[in-house]
Amino acid sequence: MRPRRQTEGADLVSETQLETPVPLEPGTRVEVRSRFDRSWARGFEVATVVKDGYGIRRRSDGALLPATFDPADVRPERRHRGLWWA
Repeated sequence: MRPRRQTEGADLVSETQLETPVPLEPGTRVEVRSRFDRSWARGFEVATVVKDGYGIRRRSDGALLPATFDPADVRPERRHRGLWWA
């Protein structure tokens, strides 16, 4: 019988369950969670902070998105480590 590794049988926790929303200031570059497939999209910034979330601006054209985003669906933009083009 082989010894049991500590990771065997451990509950798997998704990346989103480990993250806790952090307060973000207007102008902060962020990623937003797609409501279609729940993936993260880059190219946005916080435009306003409101009681129930954030107003988001698309950086490519400066357009304000017509919805308020829940803090759990907005995170600071992440840099891809080890990629020369990022």
